Amino acid sequence: MSPSASSSDLSRRLLLTSIGALGASAALSACSGGSSTPPGAAPSSGSFGEGDKYEGPKVALAFWNGFTGGDGPFMKKMVDEFNTANPNVTVSMNTLQWADFYAKVPTAVASGAGPDVACMHIDQLATNAARRVIVPLDEIATGLKLEEDDFAPVVWNAGEYKDQRYGIPLDIHPLGFYVNKSLMTKAGITEIPTDRAGFEAAVTELKGKAGVATPFWVTATWPAHLIFTSLIAQFGGSIFDEDGAKATFNSDAGVESLEWMRTFIENGSSPKNVSNDAQAVAFRQQRNALTFDGIWMMNEWAKVKGLEWEAAKFPTIGDKPAVWASSHNFVVTSQSAKDQNKLAASRAFISYISGKSLEWAKSGQIPARASVRDSAEFKELKVQSTLAEQLPDVQFPPSVPGIGGVVAPTYEAAVNEVILGKKEPKAALDEAAKKADSLLEADRSKYQG
Repeated sequence: MSPSASSSDLSRRLLLTSIGALGASAALSACSGGSSTPPGAAPSSGSFGEGDKYEGPKVALAFWNGFTGGDGPFMKKMVDEFNTANPNVTVSMNTLQWADFYAKVPTAVASGAGPDVACMHIDQLATNAARRVIVPLDEIATGLKLEEDDFAPVVWNAGEYKDQRYGIPLDIHPLGFYVNKSLMTKAGITEIPTDRAGFEAAVTELKGKAGVATPFWVTATWPAHLIFTSLIAQFGGSIFDEDGAKATFNSDAGVESLEWMRTFIENGSSPKNVSNDAQAVAFRQQRNALTFDGIWMMNEWAKVKGLEWEAAKFPTIGDKPAVWASSHNFVVTSQSAKDQNKLAASRAFISYISGKSLEWAKSGQIPARASVRDSAEFKELKVQSTLAEQLPDVQFPPSVPGIGGVVAPTYEAAVNEVILGKKEPKAALDEAAKKADSLLEADRSKYQG
């Protein structure tokens, strides 16, 4: 991995690769001795209460997350402000790399030494709910009068497992499309491409008129599988079926997606064997002109002196718009469920941070709450408000325990093999789908047992 990779970008890649092999399995084995609260049950004692204030006796809350990059200082500032505004609550923030976070939280919660409240990604909620690491938050949502109307429906609904809410959405972070404005101008391109024809024409013009030998770098690893997730939905397919019981990525849509990605390597528009972060380094150095990466990269591009760039929605390469995204959600652990005051203080803390998610947006996020996104202040955040237009097109995985651990060894590996030219798309996807089905079946037995 390039030494110039930001810690924020590294943290996210560690999550999306290592957690599949390490964190999810650790969550399974480490949590069997956790809370006796049965899955789907309300906390055994205490209540979250109502309203957004805490008026009980002094209480300390442990708040864990994986915000180890440039987003960390933003969250730390908000936590400090909450502590100042709420003298009866002291929130201490513990930040770990995401892969370490998911591996350690279940064991720590079971022993009473873990977080009371935490942030988790959307694809980890069902796993931790099934293992009794976290508790339902329907009461906190009701007490704070939080409803679907104030959230993007896709992220609000994704926070439920077995008809109960386990996550209060804080943000949504999708892929974005970034272009080098000066190179686009040199190529005579006046509009950022929005569709397949425009994108492919821009690549040709950048090579011919702007002298950019390889305008669009296709990676063999990060974020290739996220791009694939976006494309397969655009071509009418999906990664899994609606119930998360069967892999469906080995469809015609999956094959077409990989063939499109590979085209740029075959025609010389992308180098071969592009590794983690190499496309981002090339964008910083103006050796490519078009790239797909997460919204969080906006603050990395802004640091590069002389780089003239702009963000746009992920182009519609297929038949309809679609884009990969994830989301940070607030959760409350079964550890906190044993203390009524901690539950009430957790409610107040979640309410405070959620209500101030405009500040969080500046770290490179889209607020989950519509009331924040609709504000004039948010609309002044050009990149965030532009990429927020993609929310109706966001693709989340089904809310199924263990699904986060199926990604890395299956279709992520298949995408890697195809981009490296080791296998043809259909063969790679078929083999990966068989493995995914086996893992999904094992997870059903494991979590239902």
